[in-house]
Amino acid sequence: MEETISLQEIFKTLKKRMPLILLCTFGAALIAAIISFFLMTPIYQASTQVLVNQKKDTVAQQQVTTADIQSNLQLINTYNEIITSPAILTVVSENLDMGLSAAQLKSKISVSNSNNSQVLNISVQDETYNIAVDIANEVVEVFKEKIPSLMNVDNVNVLSPAEPMENASPIKPSKLLNMAIGLVLGLMVGVGLAFLLEFLDTTVKTEDDVEQLLNLPIIGLVSPISDSEFAETISSQRRSPREAVRKAEV
Repeated sequence: MEETISLQEIFKTLKKRMPLILLCTFGAALIAAIISFFLMTPIYQASTQVLVNQKKDTVAQQQVTTADIQSNLQLINTYNEIITSPAILTVVSENLDMGLSAAQLKSKISVSNSNNSQVLNISVQDETYNIAVDIANEVVEVFKEKIPSLMNVDNVNVLSPAEPMENASPIKPSKLLNMAIGLVLGLMVGVGLAFLLEFLDTTVKTEDDVEQLLNLPIIGLVSPISDSEFAETISSQRRSPREAVRKAEV
Protein backbone atom coordinates (compact mmCIF):
# COMPACT_ATOMS: atom_id res chain seq x y z
CA MET A 1 0.00 0.00 0.00
CA GLU A 2 2.83 2.34 0.85
CA GLU A 3 4.48 1.77 -2.54
CA THR A 4 1.18 2.50 -4.34
CA ILE A 5 0.79 5.74 -2.45
CA SER A 6 4.39 6.72 -3.20
CA LEU A 7 3.95 6.05 -6.89
CA GLN A 8 0.73 8.03 -6.90
CA GLU A 9 2.49 10.95 -5.26
CA ILE A 10 5.30 10.79 -7.81
CA PHE A 11 2.92 10.83 -10.76
CA LYS A 12 0.90 13.56 -9.12
CA THR A 13 3.99 15.72 -8.70
CA LEU A 14 5.09 15.10 -12.30
CA LYS A 15 1.66 15.98 -13.62
CA LYS A 16 1.47 19.08 -11.46
CA ARG A 17 4.89 20.34 -12.57
CA MET A 18 4.64 19.20 -16.19
CA PRO A 19 4.87 22.76 -17.64
CA LEU A 20 8.14 23.31 -15.75
CA ILE A 21 9.53 19.95 -16.88
CA LEU A 22 8.64 20.60 -20.53
CA LEU A 23 10.12 24.11 -20.35
CA CYS A 24 13.43 22.82 -18.99
CA THR A 25 13.55 19.91 -21.46
CA PHE A 26 12.92 21.83 -24.66
CA GLY A 27 14.78 24.89 -23.38
CA ALA A 28 17.94 22.84 -22.87
CA ALA A 29 17.56 21.24 -26.32
CA LEU A 30 17.14 24.69 -27.89
CA ILE A 31 20.25 26.01 -26.12
CA ALA A 32 22.24 22.97 -27.30
CA ALA A 33 21.04 23.53 -30.86
CA ILE A 34 22.01 27.22 -30.81
CA ILE A 35 25.47 26.42 -29.45
CA SER A 36 26.01 23.58 -31.94
CA PHE A 37 24.80 25.43 -35.04
CA PHE A 38 26.01 28.96 -34.38
CA LEU A 39 28.71 29.07 -31.68
CA MET A 40 30.84 25.92 -32.04
CA THR A 41 33.48 25.92 -34.78
CA PRO A 42 33.19 22.97 -37.21
CA ILE A 43 36.19 20.62 -37.17
CA TYR A 44 37.16 18.60 -40.27
CA GLN A 45 39.30 15.49 -40.46
CA ALA A 46 41.56 14.20 -43.23
CA SER A 47 43.19 10.77 -43.06
CA THR A 48 45.93 8.90 -44.84
CA GLN A 49 47.31 5.37 -44.52
CA VAL A 50 50.81 3.96 -44.72
CA LEU A 51 51.93 0.34 -44.81
CA VAL A 52 54.86 -0.84 -42.73
CA ASN A 53 56.65 -3.93 -44.12
CA GLN A 54 60.16 -5.27 -44.35
CA LYS A 55 61.68 -5.29 -47.81
CA LYS A 56 63.33 -8.58 -48.69
CA ASP A 57 65.54 -9.77 -51.50
CA THR A 58 63.98 -11.53 -54.50
CA VAL A 59 64.78 -15.06 -53.29
CA ALA A 60 63.33 -14.70 -49.82
CA GLN A 61 60.55 -12.31 -50.79
CA GLN A 62 57.98 -15.09 -51.04
CA GLN A 63 58.60 -16.33 -47.49
CA VAL A 64 57.03 -14.02 -44.92
CA THR A 65 57.18 -15.55 -41.47
CA THR A 66 55.27 -14.75 -38.31
CA ALA A 67 58.45 -13.34 -36.84
CA ASP A 68 58.65 -10.84 -39.69
CA ILE A 69 55.09 -9.67 -39.09
CA GLN A 70 55.71 -9.41 -35.35
CA SER A 71 58.83 -7.38 -36.01
CA ASN A 72 56.83 -5.00 -38.17
CA LEU A 73 54.17 -4.64 -35.49
CA GLN A 74 56.80 -3.73 -32.94
CA LEU A 75 58.17 -1.13 -35.33
CA ILE A 76 54.70 0.42 -35.62
CA ASN A 77 54.72 1.38 -31.94
CA THR A 78 58.02 3.15 -32.54
CA TYR A 79 56.71 4.82 -35.68
CA ASN A 80 53.72 6.17 -33.74
CA GLU A 81 56.12 8.20 -31.63
CA ILE A 82 58.37 9.20 -34.52
CA ILE A 83 55.52 10.61 -36.64
CA THR A 84 54.53 13.11 -33.94
CA SER A 85 58.09 13.89 -32.88
CA PRO A 86 59.77 17.27 -33.47
CA ALA A 87 62.16 15.58 -35.92
CA ILE A 88 59.22 15.14 -38.32
CA LEU A 89 56.85 17.95 -37.40
CA THR A 90 59.50 20.69 -37.45
CA VAL A 91 60.23 19.86 -41.08
CA VAL A 92 56.50 19.71 -41.84
CA SER A 93 56.02 23.12 -40.27
CA GLU A 94 58.84 24.60 -42.37
CA ASN A 95 57.58 23.02 -45.59
CA LEU A 96 53.97 24.12 -45.18
CA ASP A 97 54.81 27.61 -43.84
CA MET A 98 51.41 27.99 -42.17
CA GLY A 99 52.69 29.63 -39.03
CA LEU A 100 52.10 26.46 -37.00
CA SER A 101 54.72 25.19 -34.59
CA ALA A 102 55.59 21.53 -34.11
CA ALA A 103 53.58 21.49 -30.85
CA GLN A 104 50.54 22.97 -32.59
CA LEU A 105 50.79 20.41 -35.37
CA LYS A 106 51.09 17.58 -32.84
CA SER A 107 47.79 18.63 -31.20
CA LYS A 108 46.06 18.18 -34.57
CA ILE A 109 47.52 14.74 -35.42
CA SER A 110 46.53 11.31 -34.19
CA VAL A 111 48.17 8.02 -35.21
CA SER A 112 46.62 4.59 -34.77
CA ASN A 113 46.61 1.05 -36.13
CA SER A 114 43.64 -1.28 -35.75
CA ASN A 115 43.66 -4.97 -34.81
CA ASN A 116 47.46 -5.22 -34.76
CA SER A 117 47.61 -4.56 -38.48
CA GLN A 118 50.65 -3.27 -40.32
CA VAL A 119 48.69 -0.24 -41.57
CA LEU A 120 49.14 3.09 -39.83
CA ASN A 121 46.22 5.52 -39.92
CA ILE A 122 47.29 9.16 -39.69
CA SER A 123 44.42 11.56 -39.05
CA VAL A 124 44.57 15.35 -38.91
CA GLN A 125 41.83 17.62 -37.55
CA ASP A 126 41.55 21.27 -38.46
CA GLU A 127 38.95 24.00 -38.89
CA THR A 128 39.61 23.93 -42.65
CA TYR A 129 39.42 20.64 -44.52
CA ASN A 130 42.01 21.49 -47.19
CA ILE A 131 44.53 22.48 -44.52
CA ALA A 132 43.96 19.14 -42.79
CA VAL A 133 44.60 17.39 -46.13
CA ASP A 134 47.83 19.30 -46.69
CA ILE A 135 49.11 18.55 -43.20
CA ALA A 136 48.26 14.82 -43.44
CA ASN A 137 49.97 14.36 -46.80
CA GLU A 138 53.02 16.39 -45.81
CA VAL A 139 53.45 14.43 -42.57
CA VAL A 140 53.44 11.18 -44.52
CA GLU A 141 55.90 12.44 -47.12
CA VAL A 142 58.34 13.78 -44.53
CA PHE A 143 58.02 10.61 -42.46
CA LYS A 144 58.71 8.41 -45.49
CA GLU A 145 61.69 10.57 -46.41
CA LYS A 146 63.19 10.66 -42.91
CA ILE A 147 62.62 7.09 -41.73
CA PRO A 148 65.56 5.53 -43.68
CA SER A 149 68.04 7.83 -41.93
CA LEU A 150 66.33 7.59 -38.54
CA MET A 151 65.78 3.82 -38.41
CA ASN A 152 68.15 2.60 -41.14
CA VAL A 153 65.22 0.87 -42.87
CA ASP A 154 63.09 1.63 -45.90
CA ASN A 155 59.81 -0.11 -45.19
CA VAL A 156 57.13 2.59 -45.45
CA ASN A 157 54.70 2.76 -48.38
CA VAL A 158 51.79 5.15 -48.80
CA LEU A 159 48.55 3.24 -49.25
CA SER A 160 46.05 6.06 -49.62
CA PRO A 161 46.88 9.77 -49.44
CA ALA A 162 44.33 12.29 -48.20
CA GLU A 163 42.20 13.64 -51.04
CA PRO A 164 40.78 17.19 -51.24
CA MET A 165 36.97 17.43 -51.23
CA GLU A 166 34.73 20.36 -52.12
CA ASN A 167 31.83 19.48 -49.81
CA ALA A 168 33.52 17.79 -46.88
CA SER A 169 31.39 17.25 -43.77
CA PRO A 170 32.76 18.18 -40.35
CA ILE A 171 33.21 15.40 -37.84
CA LYS A 172 32.24 17.65 -34.94
CA PRO A 173 30.26 19.09 -33.41
CA SER A 174 27.63 16.37 -33.74
CA LYS A 175 24.58 18.61 -33.74
CA LEU A 176 21.93 15.91 -33.31
CA LEU A 177 23.91 14.23 -30.54
CA ASN A 178 24.35 17.52 -28.69
CA MET A 179 20.62 18.23 -28.98
CA ALA A 180 19.80 14.76 -27.67
CA ILE A 181 22.15 15.27 -24.73
CA GLY A 182 20.57 18.67 -24.06
CA LEU A 183 17.11 17.08 -24.18
CA VAL A 184 18.04 14.41 -21.64
CA LEU A 185 19.85 16.85 -19.34
CA GLY A 186 16.93 19.28 -19.54
CA LEU A 187 14.50 16.51 -18.64
CA MET A 188 16.63 15.50 -15.67
CA VAL A 189 16.90 19.10 -14.46
CA GLY A 190 13.16 19.65 -14.93
CA VAL A 191 12.22 16.54 -12.96
CA GLY A 192 14.72 17.44 -10.24
CA LEU A 193 13.34 20.98 -9.94
CA ALA A 194 9.79 19.63 -9.86
CA PHE A 195 10.50 17.42 -6.85
CA LEU A 196 12.61 20.12 -5.18
CA LEU A 197 9.83 22.71 -5.46
CA GLU A 198 7.30 20.16 -4.24
CA PHE A 199 9.51 19.38 -1.25
CA LEU A 200 10.01 23.07 -0.39
CA ASP A 201 6.32 23.93 -0.85
CA THR A 202 4.82 23.68 2.67
CA THR A 203 1.64 25.66 1.98
CA VAL A 204 -1.78 24.08 2.62
CA LYS A 205 -3.92 24.09 -0.49
CA THR A 206 -6.42 21.23 -0.32
CA GLU A 207 -8.43 19.27 2.25
CA ASP A 208 -6.01 16.39 1.75
CA ASP A 209 -3.16 18.63 2.87
CA VAL A 210 -5.10 19.55 6.01
CA GLU A 211 -5.89 15.91 6.77
CA GLN A 212 -2.26 14.87 6.35
CA LEU A 213 -0.97 17.83 8.38
CA LEU A 214 -3.36 17.46 11.34
CA ASN A 215 -3.88 13.71 11.07
CA LEU A 216 -7.59 14.30 11.59
CA PRO A 217 -10.56 13.43 9.38
CA ILE A 218 -12.34 16.13 7.38
CA ILE A 219 -15.92 16.67 8.66
CA GLY A 220 -16.90 19.65 6.55
CA LEU A 221 -15.92 21.93 3.72
CA VAL A 222 -16.46 25.61 3.02
CA SER A 223 -17.43 26.05 -0.58
CA PRO A 224 -15.61 28.78 -2.48
CA ILE A 225 -17.62 31.93 -3.26
CA SER A 226 -16.95 34.45 -5.99
CA ASP A 227 -16.69 38.18 -5.44
CA SER A 228 -20.01 38.83 -7.16
CA GLU A 229 -21.79 36.22 -5.06
CA PHE A 230 -20.21 37.62 -1.91
CA ALA A 231 -21.32 41.18 -2.77
CA GLU A 232 -24.85 39.98 -3.52
CA THR A 233 -25.04 38.13 -0.19
CA ILE A 234 -23.93 41.20 1.75
CA SER A 235 -26.41 43.37 -0.12
CA SER A 236 -29.28 40.98 0.62
CA GLN A 237 -28.34 40.85 4.29
CA ARG A 238 -28.46 44.64 4.47
CA ARG A 239 -31.89 44.77 2.85
CA SER A 240 -33.46 42.15 5.13
CA PRO A 241 -33.73 44.29 8.34
CA ARG A 242 -35.24 47.20 6.39
CA GLU A 243 -37.85 44.95 4.82
CA ALA A 244 -38.72 43.51 8.26
CA VAL A 245 -39.24 47.06 9.65
CA ARG A 246 -41.51 47.99 6.74
CA LYS A 247 -43.63 44.87 7.22
CA ALA A 248 -43.95 45.66 10.94
CA GLU A 249 -45.12 49.22 10.22
CA VAL A 250 -47.74 47.95 7.81
